[in-house]
Amino acid sequence: MALLLGVSRSGYYFHVNATPSRRFCEDAQLLKRITVLFENSRATYGSYRIRFCLAKDGMCIGRRRVVRLMKQAGLVAKKRRLFKKTTVVNKKLPVAQNILAQQFKASRPNEKWVSDISYVRTKEGWLYVAVVLDLFSRKVIGLAMGRSLHTELVNRAFRQAIQRRGMPTELLHHSDRGCQYTSHAFQELLNLYGVRCSMSGKGNCYDNAAMESFFATLKTECIYFEIFQTREEAKFKIFDYCEIFYNSQRLHSTLGYLHPNEIEALYFMSEKVVQ
Repeated sequence: MALLLGVSRSGYYFHVNATPSRRFCEDAQLLKRITVLFENSRATYGSYRIRFCLAKDGMCIGRRRVVRLMKQAGLVAKKRRLFKKTTVVNKKLPVAQNILAQQFKASRPNEKWVSDISYVRTKEGWLYVAVVLDLFSRKVIGLAMGRSLHTELVNRAFRQAIQRRGMPTELLHHSDRGCQYTSHAFQELLNLYGVRCSMSGKGNCYDNAAMESFFATLKTECIYFEIFQTREEAKFKIFDYCEIFYNSQRLHSTLGYLHPNEIEALYFMSEKVVQ
């Protein structure tokens, strides 16, 4: 073997019997932890989030080292793609003013909710997904899925949010100008609960950027790498992502690398202390 490698016999046996360096052993242990974190993130965490997770474990590791080890192990996070936004507008229905005005930060839960609809391809046909987010924590509080884009879809998502959060006070609801949100049925639902209505400007996706960002994340991390045979399969996957992973585990850069449930728990804990 030494002859094949073009090295001396003594050099070959020294290399074979050499004790792994301390750095090598540390890297091996660190890579094990990185791999666990990456798998627990459902292959969605890049080096920034992995490094933050390590810091929460009490391990202060340089980002370059994390990048090197992830590259060495072939751990590549899912990358975001661009997707086309489609909104069906009914020009005969009145449109609310843009009260939100791209102010996506909230000082408390149930101060500002944002909503939107997206769609997922399955081999049975399209599955439409309506979501309500609370801007304070970016938590999914309303989720409805169905085979049609009727107003009842957004009504179900909103009613679920009300059921989970209770009767709101001084709540602002923001959406785009889609016909489901401008419909009489949805506007009556908002009025029933005393919710103020805000809508994006004409053709301005930035006015609902938080919602657009959520759907881009959902599609990147949950949908693009899947081929759904049925709508029910897609429903299960999306529900699992939103409730089990996104709300309870996924670190959100806007939230200081905490997950939505952590943010709300910290808020209510601080409220108890004040009281």
